[in-house]
Amino acid sequence: MTSAQDAIAANPVTVTPKTAYLAEIALALGGFALGTGEFASMGLLPNVANDVHVSVPIAGHMISAYALGVVVGAPLLTVLFARVGRRAMLIGLMIFFAVANLLCAVASSYALIVAARFLAGLPHGAYFGIAALVAASLVPVEKRAQAVARVMLGLSFANIVGVPFATWVGQAAGWRAAFGVVAVIGLATAILCRVALNPTPAPDNASPLTELGALKRGQIWLTLGIAAIGFGGVFAVYSYITPLLTEISGMTEARVPLVLSVIGMGMVAGSLFGGWLADRGVMRAIFVTLALNVVALGLIPVTAPSVIAVTVNMFFVGFAALSMGAPLQTRLMDIAADAQALAAALNHSAFNIANALGAWLGGVAIAAGLGWTSTGAIGVLLALGGVVIAVAAWRTSKR
Repeated sequence: MTSAQDAIAANPVTVTPKTAYLAEIALALGGFALGTGEFASMGLLPNVANDVHVSVPIAGHMISAYALGVVVGAPLLTVLFARVGRRAMLIGLMIFFAVANLLCAVASSYALIVAARFLAGLPHGAYFGIAALVAASLVPVEKRAQAVARVMLGLSFANIVGVPFATWVGQAAGWRAAFGVVAVIGLATAILCRVALNPTPAPDNASPLTELGALKRGQIWLTLGIAAIGFGGVFAVYSYITPLLTEISGMTEARVPLVLSVIGMGMVAGSLFGGWLADRGVMRAIFVTLALNVVALGLIPVTAPSVIAVTVNMFFVGFAALSMGAPLQTRLMDIAADAQALAAALNHSAFNIANALGAWLGGVAIAAGLGWTSTGAIGVLLALGGVVIAVAAWRTSKR
């Protein structure tokens, strides 16, 4: 067994299946709130850009600001509050997230919008990291990846329901109203976590120095590198999904939320697949899911001119993207020893480095005149970069 498995095995599951089920719903709702807030901004880029009089690529900086908030907030909050009980931590993080989204909704300038998006990103990684640990503690050790995947379903359902709804609200009532909706979901999550989760103290040996010990392990850095590079391709495409569909596929703006729902359906299926696969071999699951990303992203230029073809391919883009989540999260839990919280949170820092990197490189390609479909080629290159790092991680772990 790995150290993470040892820890879970030493603390056998004592909750009933019903209690675990309700807890997973509460944790997944937080993922729903975070996913809606993160991805809805991508679908609303043209609306924000028009309102504050900047170009779409410039408006894309608000996506990068959120991602930077995640990168900074995940390690910072996890380390600073290492001794705080996990239920209290989750509730506090969601309240902070809700307030930050309200600030975004009332921001009076583009600079303030970017600042509010940075603040909204701060609790993202810490929430997902702690939620994953809580979910894994509620089930037998051999099913922990599937429990993590079920919590991440909230992120997937955000793309089926939350993002299309927020995008529709943004188009109908203004983009500010969409961020108001996200704030309400965040507050609802805080309330549900208070009701559904038992008070959970931090581990006896928890401390900032203990958590920082994760940073000494080379395998953790390699796994984070897989996420930071390999996952970036998804965001290169997703960040500019609206102009891709309207300019190349010929869709009306009103149909974009439907395609976002299709992507979300793919994410749900991919999240469950990734959890199932990871419980049967974590490194194998990482290689398989990276390969799926290369194929799905590589088909973007081919399928984009056809409404039907691009819609089908977007399902597989979503499937490939979220299938990576549970394997990478489980890998970090396996190699983190007694620094579980920081390692789990850093996974989402890495994902949001991917977010910033993908959005930036996609914008560079578009601004260089390579066209909206060039984001697919950028995505393939980033996914292949993830494969290279995964090979390095596998070879060094064998040694």
